[in-house]
Formats: sequence, C-alpha cells, structure tokens
Amino acid sequence: MKFGLNARAAGHAIKAMGVAAALLLVPQAVLAEAAVTTAAPVAATAAPAAPAPTTEAVAVPVAAPVAVAAPAAPAIDPNDPHFKVAPGGYTPMAPTAGKGMPVNGGLDVQAQYSPIGDQARPFHFWLLVLALVISVFILVLLGYVMWRFRASANPVPSKTSHNTMIEVVWTLIPVLILVGVAIPSIDLLAKQFKPAPAKALTIKATGNQWFWTYTYPDNGGFEVISNMMKEEDAHRTGEPSHLAVDFRMVVPVGEPIRMQVTAADVIHAFAVPSLWFKIDGVPGRINEKVLTINEPGVYYGQCSELCGARHGYMPIAVEALPRDKFNAWVLTQTGGKIDGTPEAPAAPAVAAPAAGAAPAPAASASATPTPAV
Repeated sequence: MKFGLNARAAGHAIKAMGVAAALLLVPQAVLAEAAVTTAAPVAATAAPAAPAPTTEAVAVPVAAPVAVAAPAAPAIDPNDPHFKVAPGGYTPMAPTAGKGMPVNGGLDVQAQYSPIGDQARPFHFWLLVLALVISVFILVLLGYVMWRFRASANPVPSKTSHNTMIEVVWTLIPVLILVGVAIPSIDLLAKQFKPAPAKALTIKATGNQWFWTYTYPDNGGFEVISNMMKEEDAHRTGEPSHLAVDFRMVVPVGEPIRMQVTAADVIHAFAVPSLWFKIDGVPGRINEKVLTINEPGVYYGQCSELCGARHGYMPIAVEALPRDKFNAWVLTQTGGKIDGTPEAPAAPAVAAPAAGAAPAPAASASATPTPAV
C-alpha cells in the first residue's frame, strides 16, 4: 500500500518537472523563430556586393594644352607728338649767355621764362614803383612839416587837436592801396599753387647734403644724381661756375610738370630764379608745385635754404627740351620709358598639371552612366 503511494508521488513529481521544462523551452523557440522571420526580408532586399577593384591600369586620353595668345598692346598713334623721338638721340644743350643765369651788374630780377614769371615780374616792378612813390611822398611830407611848423616860424604853437577831413583821408587812402595790392597778389598766389593736371609729368626732387636727386616715376622710375661740376670743367664747357652740374634735371618744354620736392636729411629749398620757382624741401614731407617752362634752354638755380657747411655748393640746372628730344633723353636712361605709353596687358596664366598627377577625364555625352547604389 505504501509502495503504491510512493510510486504515485514520484510520478507526479516527474510530471511536474517535465511540464516546467516544457514551459521554459517554449519561449526560446518562439523568439528564435520570430528572429529568423524578421531577418529574411532584409537579406532578400540587400544590394549585391560590389565587385573587387582590378589593378589593371586604364588609359585616359589627355587633351593637349591650348596656347592662349597674349592680348595685343593698345596701339599708339605715330602722329602723336607726345611719343615722337628725336632722330640722332640726345645731345646736351649748350647754355645761352645771360639766359637763365645771373649777369654781371644786374639790378633787377632775372628775365622770366615761365607763365608765373611773366605775371610776377611786372607785378614786382609796379610794387617797387609804388613803394618808391610812398617813400618819397612821406619824405617830402616830413620835410614840409619840419620847415612849416618850426619854432622860429610859429612862436605860438597851434592848439588844433582834431581834423576830420585829414583823418578820413589818411585812413582811406592806405586801405585803398592795400586792396589794390591784395587783389593781384591773391591771384598770383592762387596760380602758383594751382594743382597740376591729372596727366602732368611728375618729377620728384630730393635735397641731400649736398646734392640733388631727381626721380622720374612716370618714365620708369629711374633716378638722376646731380652734383656741382668742378670749376675748370664748367669753364671748359662754357657754363657758369658754381652753377653748372654734372647731370641736369631734364624736362619737356611747354608742358605743366608736377614738381614734388622733399629732403633726405635737413631742410633744403629748390629755387630757380629765372622760372620764378621756389619751394622748400622738408624731410618726411612732400611739397608740390607746378612748373611750366616757355622756351627751350638751360636754367640755373641753387638751394636757397641754409642747409649746412656746403650749402652754397648744391646748384640746380634745369634743361628744357622739346618733347621729341626729351623722349630721346629718357630712352638713354636705364629702364626709361616715355610717359603715357600704354602697358601691354599680361597674358592669362595657364596652370600646368602637377608632375605625376593623373589628369581628370573629360566628360563625354556617350559615357555609360554609373549605376546608382
């Protein structure tokens, strides 16, 4: 009886263990089946693997470089006198005695060869006449007063202290004289410092202890260094001593020139009396003034600002030439070019492919389209 009960209990225990094991295995099987079912569509829609690249080189045709012609320089009118060059090159001009230089026994200012000088010299003359007339009038008036109102002739002095007419006259007349002098003075000053035209030739004069340097930025940027010529050399060439130089400042005649004056060390002054031209050269500053010369010739000047021990030995010589001869002189200078000559435009640069770099294939209308990934 007991054996039966025990056997029945053991059967129930084994059955319970089997049911528990079945319950544990069923979820795992269901989950595995669900995972397989989900992965199957994804694998079915995956793109096929790309073929492995081959190592065989593919020859790509390379187009030959195309030569790009440089743009032609703007044409120059051969009949334009600005660009003509005198035949035979440049020959230094011989000075004319008494022209552009001081003369022995001279009392007046030098003869003028510039538009400003043509206006300033007669004005200067009439100012001297006016000053002389006023000085003589005052001298005569003082002499008359001394004689007329002396003590011996007037034992009883006059007690007059006011005269309206005399006071009006001696106030109004000086005012009118000053106004008459101021009007032409202001006009002359305005013309001297009128800006140069936009296309005027520019020359830069630099004062040094004790010589001048002339720079031509519009003619290629070359420089001319000018020192005083030795006295024996000046006599031999027929030039005034202490005014002649080894290399002159050469300019075209009849054209407005933009003169820019500065100094490299101390204050100098660029002054040419026969051209009515004077302007200070200050270190670190550029002063500008227009210079126009009426006639060809050689014109002499000096530094007119006390600049050191050899202040009197830095003369100025300006040689004014017709335009074709000036152009010939410019072309004798290293790097010289005629001002206003148009520059040839640069050819567009074509970049060369780097060495060893594979050229990019050219696009073709018949190329096989690349399959989309």
